[in-house]
Amino acid sequence: MNLLERLDALDRQAFLALNALNSPALDDLMWSVSRLELWVPLYVFFLFMLQRRWGWRALAIAVPVIALLLFGTDTGSVVLFKNSVQRLRPSHVPELQDRIHLLLSPDGGLYRGGTFGFVSSHASNHFGIAAFMIGVLRGSPRWAAPALLFWAAFVSYSRIYLGVHYPGDILVGGLYGFIVGSIAFAIFRRMNDHFAVVRP
Repeated sequence: MNLLERLDALDRQAFLALNALNSPALDDLMWSVSRLELWVPLYVFFLFMLQRRWGWRALAIAVPVIALLLFGTDTGSVVLFKNSVQRLRPSHVPELQDRIHLLLSPDGGLYRGGTFGFVSSHASNHFGIAAFMIGVLRGSPRWAAPALLFWAAFVSYSRIYLGVHYPGDILVGGLYGFIVGSIAFAIFRRMNDHFAVVRP
């Protein structure tokens, strides 16, 4: 067994252990956590915090940068990883079907997600936003960075709970997203500093 096969086996074992930690009481919560609609008010609050900390000009600069960030984390996670690696989600692996916890989607069928799962776009997107907001808040309050990382991790964990991602999909997707988010914040700060210069 080579290194990649060993890592894949460990990833599968970790997935089965984490996915097994399910309860009917948690099913609705994890389904909701995984949905974009739940977090829309939080995203709006993030924009509000950005404006309060940096001003209206910075908000105007940030909006296209954030759009670029989300393009990088969402489309990038699909084009650079999912479509090239083509690793099946656990929900699409035949030998795992009787061993994993899956939920019913609103259409009445089992929710399995798309065919390929490496990397998790949820992890990429949310860790990208978390990295950007950590930069925006500049360490104040102190609990903001841990809270943002916990939020991104919690959303990402919901994907394991739902049976559609391995932990490895989450870890690599989260790392990729955090890097993209950090780069996006650096671009935002550089642009904001540039336009802050008073020109004659």
